[in-house]
Amino acid sequence: MLGFVSLLMDTSSELIHSLLPLFLVTTLGASTLTVGLIEGVAEATALITKLFSGYLSDYFRNRKILTVLGYGLAAATKPMFPLASSVGLVVVARFVDRVGKGIRGAPRDALIADITPASAQGVAYGLRQALDTVGAIAGPLLAIAAMLWLSDNFRAVFWFAVMPAFAAVGLLVLGVREPEASERKAENEPRISFRDARRLPLAYWWVAGVAAVMTLARFSEAFLVLRAQDVGTPAAWVPLVMAVMSLVYAVIAYPAGVYVDRGRQSALLQLGLLALILADTVLANARSTSGVMVGTALWGLHMGLTQGVFAAMVAAVAPQDLRGSAFGLFNLASGAALLVASILAGWLWEVFGPSVTFYGGAVFSALAWAALAARRKSLQP
Repeated sequence: MLGFVSLLMDTSSELIHSLLPLFLVTTLGASTLTVGLIEGVAEATALITKLFSGYLSDYFRNRKILTVLGYGLAAATKPMFPLASSVGLVVVARFVDRVGKGIRGAPRDALIADITPASAQGVAYGLRQALDTVGAIAGPLLAIAAMLWLSDNFRAVFWFAVMPAFAAVGLLVLGVREPEASERKAENEPRISFRDARRLPLAYWWVAGVAAVMTLARFSEAFLVLRAQDVGTPAAWVPLVMAVMSLVYAVIAYPAGVYVDRGRQSALLQLGLLALILADTVLANARSTSGVMVGTALWGLHMGLTQGVFAAMVAAVAPQDLRGSAFGLFNLASGAALLVASILAGWLWEVFGPSVTFYGGAVFSALAWAALAARRKSLQP
């Protein structure tokens, strides 16, 4: 059920996000550095907000309320995008949307761990990620159809994102409930505090550190959209970039979860980083839409091999009563790295061009791969 909620919300979000960089640059006159700054701040906001929502879900022992609040806030922002008449209004909408994502993320991930047997957590996170990514395929495809139908009218196309967003909230409210184990928590059991973070094991901090370095190597997907435009892809077909990436992501995420349950975490992450190095190299040298699509597919392979894997690893090494906080701290580190990466990517693009931007990503990916290869045993829960 949580997977289908994610599917609907991602359909809505990716419909907008697959076109938003072009809307900012071609309609509102923003620079690529501005796009990088907006994307970096927006995504970092989502990840940093997870720190507080995860802690609150542990403190109040209630995951669903925060999850509903987060999805509801994101749904409420969807009409703001077609109504935006300036970059500032888009920034506000993007910021509030990502705050909603941040509020729901850690409680939802912790809720999955609460209701899933330890032996199947890799599969559980892979399944939710796969369904989430199906929405990330449907959104861009819907954007393409709407752009062709409405003659590249960005604002009219953005209105198609409203209905699936509110449908996601309704499905969550009606179809998901807290597990009974959480409801039976003793009222006199001590509440957690921020000091309890000291109980997180060394294995957890190593996982969070590796994820942050990897995020530094992978800047916002907005630059994939801009790369497609840069090589001459028609505006109506640019969302196909996100659809291709998400298709590969969805196909890989579930099998990757199966291999996590078999103890293959380190191998999956190393393969994921190699895929990112190849993706950056291909994108740096792309001269046509087909070249961008190949690089984008490799980017999706990287995502499928790493994102659900990290979620399962965090769930495996974190104490049960600190799962929300553990996911929050994990995303805080990743959020800071993503902010730096996206701003740096925007600056490199503006000053040196797209090729240098992607070559820079390949260098950071290689450094992360070397660190992972040197300490692979530390990633075993």
